[in-house]
Amino acid sequence: MLKLVQLTDNLLVSAQPNPADLAELAAMGVKTVVCNRPDGEEPGQPSMDVMEEAAKAAGMTFVRYPVNPATFPGPDMASLGKVFDSGDKVFAFCRTGTRCANLWVATRADADRDAAKERATGLGYDLTLASKLG
Repeated sequence: MLKLVQLTDNLLVSAQPNPADLAELAAMGVKTVVCNRPDGEEPGQPSMDVMEEAAKAAGMTFVRYPVNPATFPGPDMASLGKVFDSGDKVFAFCRTGTRCANLWVATRADADRDAAKERATGLGYDLTLASKLG
């Protein structure tokens, strides 16, 4: 099973899962899977299409929000923030989980951002990407 990191009561992040891991996440109550990893980052990585198929087969919604350091924070942080804050259990992944943590911090309201930064850095995440946004 994946090494999951809990950023909030409803948001879990990790490195790239295998498609089979998604059924286990659904059994844990995850309703939405967010892919923050572009296709083709490294050889052998499951494609977003494969991951989406596995998520849907497990009864979960799949959200595509791939970013890399050059495209961070992506096209629609407000919508991504709504997914993170939906109240449903959400699982986000990228190569290591770091981009997911940076995106979570970046989508926090100004009043909540310092606490989010503290939480993420306390869990060992490098927030270089989020820090570029102020």
